[in-house]
Amino acid sequence: MRYRRFGRTGRSVSEVGVGMWGMGSWHDADDDASMAALEEAVRLGCTFFDTAWGYGEGRSEGLLGRLVRAHPEKGLYTATKIPPKNRRWPSRRGFRVEDVFPPDYIEEYVHRSLENAGLDRFDLMQFHVWEDDWSEDDAWYARMDDLRRQGLFSEMGISLNRWEPWNGIRTVRSGRIDAVQVIYNVFDRNPEDELFPACAEHDVAIIARVPFDEGSLTGTLTRDSSWPPGDWRSLYFTPQNLVESVTRAEAVAAALPDGMGLAEAALRFTLSDPRVATVIPGMRQLRNVRANCAASDAGPLEPGLLATLRAHRWDRQPTATSF
Repeated sequence: MRYRRFGRTGRSVSEVGVGMWGMGSWHDADDDASMAALEEAVRLGCTFFDTAWGYGEGRSEGLLGRLVRAHPEKGLYTATKIPPKNRRWPSRRGFRVEDVFPPDYIEEYVHRSLENAGLDRFDLMQFHVWEDDWSEDDAWYARMDDLRRQGLFSEMGISLNRWEPWNGIRTVRSGRIDAVQVIYNVFDRNPEDELFPACAEHDVAIIARVPFDEGSLTGTLTRDSSWPPGDWRSLYFTPQNLVESVTRAEAVAAALPDGMGLAEAALRFTLSDPRVATVIPGMRQLRNVRANCAASDAGPLEPGLLATLRAHRWDRQPTATSF
C-alpha cells in the first residue's frame, strides 16, 4: 500500500481507502462479511474509511466504530457525512442552506454519528450534499467551527453531486473546508478542468469516489444486468444508461494491454493523478479488497496507456438519480 498526504491536514493516508455505502444501505449487506472485508483492508494497509449517517441510518458508522476500537494502534482515519435535513440526494439549485443544514440540525447529527460509531471524535465531518451558493453562509460554518473546537472532529469537508464538480469550487477557494469528495474515473474526468487545480492551489484534499463507475468499469456488468426492487442501481442504470455504460466499458477494455483487467486499469487510472489524496472504492468481498490494494502496489499507469484511456472521457448531465 502506498500513502499520500491528505491536503493541508498534513496527515498521511492510504491512497486506497474504503467506501462503506454498500455495507450499510445495499439490499445484500451482511455485517459479518463487511467486518471481514474491513479487517482485511486494515491488514493490507488501508487507513482511510469513509462512511455516512445515510448509509443505513448509522449502520455503517457502527461498523467503522467497531473497526477503530479493534485497532487503536493503527491511527485509522475516520470520515463520515451529515445527511441533508430535507433528505434529498442530490441537492438542487435553489435549495436553501437553512433548510438543508441549519446549525442546530448540524449539531444534532454530529452527535448522532458519534453515538452510532461509539467514538469520541471523527477525523473528517462532511456535508453529504452541497451547493456552492452556501459557501459564504456564516451560520453553518460558525456551528461547525464550534463543534470542531470542542474536539468532536478535526477537519470539515463537502461531498459533491455526481457530474457537478464545478459546484464546490467557490467553497474550496473560501478556505473554509479541508477536503472535497468527488466522482473521478476514466469516464468522469470533469474534476480535472477546474476543481483539481483549485484544490491544489488551496491545499484541499481530494477524495475520489466511484472509480469503477458504479460497476461498469469492473467489466462485470452486461446489457442484461438487473437488480432487486429497492436497490438504487435499478434506478441509476436505466436501460439506456446501462447499455451505453457497458458499450463504453467494452471499448476501454479493448484498449488495455494483455494481462491487465478493466478494474485494475480503472483504479490505477484514478490513482495516476497525484492530486488525488485517496480513492474510496466500495469493497465488501475479500477478493475485491485484495485486488484493490494490489492496484496501489502496482503504481500509476504508464503515460502511453494513460493517454489512451483519456480518450474515453464521457461528459454527462445530472439526472434525478445522479447522487
